[in-house]
Amino acid sequence: MKLEIRGLTKRFGSFTANDGIDLTIEPGEIHCLLGENGAGKSTLMNMLYGLLDPTEGEIVVDGVPVSFSSPGDAIEAGIGMVHQHFMLVPVFTVAENVMLGREQTRGLGVLNRRKASHLVRELSERFHLAVDPDAMVEDLPVGVQQRVEIIKALSNDAKVLILDEPTAVLTPQEIDELMEIMRELKAQGTSIIFITHKLREVRAVGDRISVIRRGKVVGTAAPTASEAELAEMMVGREVSLRVTKEAASVGKPVLEVRDVTVIDPRGHQVVKNVSFEARAGEVLGIAGVQGNGQTELIKSLLGLVRPDAGQILLEGRDISRHGPRQSLEDGIGYIPEDRSHDGYVGGFSVRENLILDLYRHEEFSRGGALRLDEIRANAEARIAEFDIRTESASTPVSALSGGNQQKVVVAREFSRPLKVLIASQPTRGVDVGSIEFIHKRIVSERDKGTAVIIVSTELDEVYALSDRIAVMYDGRIVATVDPDLPREDIGLLMAGATTDEESTAR
Repeated sequence: MKLEIRGLTKRFGSFTANDGIDLTIEPGEIHCLLGENGAGKSTLMNMLYGLLDPTEGEIVVDGVPVSFSSPGDAIEAGIGMVHQHFMLVPVFTVAENVMLGREQTRGLGVLNRRKASHLVRELSERFHLAVDPDAMVEDLPVGVQQRVEIIKALSNDAKVLILDEPTAVLTPQEIDELMEIMRELKAQGTSIIFITHKLREVRAVGDRISVIRRGKVVGTAAPTASEAELAEMMVGREVSLRVTKEAASVGKPVLEVRDVTVIDPRGHQVVKNVSFEARAGEVLGIAGVQGNGQTELIKSLLGLVRPDAGQILLEGRDISRHGPRQSLEDGIGYIPEDRSHDGYVGGFSVRENLILDLYRHEEFSRGGALRLDEIRANAEARIAEFDIRTESASTPVSALSGGNQQKVVVAREFSRPLKVLIASQPTRGVDVGSIEFIHKRIVSERDKGTAVIIVSTELDEVYALSDRIAVMYDGRIVATVDPDLPREDIGLLMAGATTDEESTAR
């Protein structure tokens, strides 16, 4: 199936999200759509999937102009979409999710779950997706949930599959698996529109790369183009892809973690007798495959989860029983791994989210009343400083792109004095220009004397930022090493293997 986008434009009031976009998706092609956060990628795909009506332009399928008033029309035309935030019902099985909306029944209106299970198995085997049709979705890892979304689209006989930021929430291993799935889909004739801002991924899997900047297609490149060339096309300027920093001037321990253990609600030890210290003026990176206790450890440091054993000391004071509000007041900054759950309130405006943990301060409230002029001025300053792409400071954060939502969280946490900065997946879902900016701010915070703890599944990010690297496996810190240790050795530690004695904890 050949898909053409001709002069597609979308305006929201005076704001033009897409401006006369032309694209052609050839049959059996992986066409990558690369662009900054807020460049208009998702808006374009939402028009293509019938979620938004174009202001101007047309969509052409196999030479015939089409008009979509709903996703159902797009599905009928052979277009499927896997959204960045999955559209699954957690308490349903895989088969039930796949049949949802087009339920088939047998006698007396009973759902034909057997037929749905058979379809899931057939598609799973055909495209090497490895999904159990009877598994409960809430019990599946994120990468497998994404496979369920792909199976849903394929079950509707999708000839063109839109993947909107599909790797934003995946581990490196899951990303590799997704790439193999995309190649298999292509080999069997499915066209893929792959929306991302990750340069390495488009070069690894794309046949053609179209770059969108501020709502316009600014060029098309082959996957042989260098990362530097693609980054410049995206951002409109030269971008440094390396973190530049001076040697750390390390001071005394600011945060000390002593024999901390966390037990989850099911009674499993997810953090096991962990000890480390974060020192002033250094970045401590925590590396590990997601699901090895990093999330629970970080939440215990902020007071979102109370440790079941051990102590957490901030400048020598025991804060093990402090809640999140007190921890923030103590001078701990927090960039959570799941911004939509822990980082912002979607229905609140940008300016309100920028003071979520600051509104009680005299700068923004007095005598129980908010100081609206100061809140507005703070928002305008942060929007400019962090290049938050929004129509106005009063726009709800839920209306922003994922990367701009992350910028709101980062801007808020960097706008107050900190003793410790805890950043979990700080650049998840943000583009290359924003990554450069956030990395510079993290290094700048370190250079002020703040103790910085970075948790990331992106090993490149851990290496680039860290002065020391602690590796977590199965709830334990198995080693603390220098960032000059070869990647292969770090990989072995992340997998639970041991390396030479030199890489044991110091």
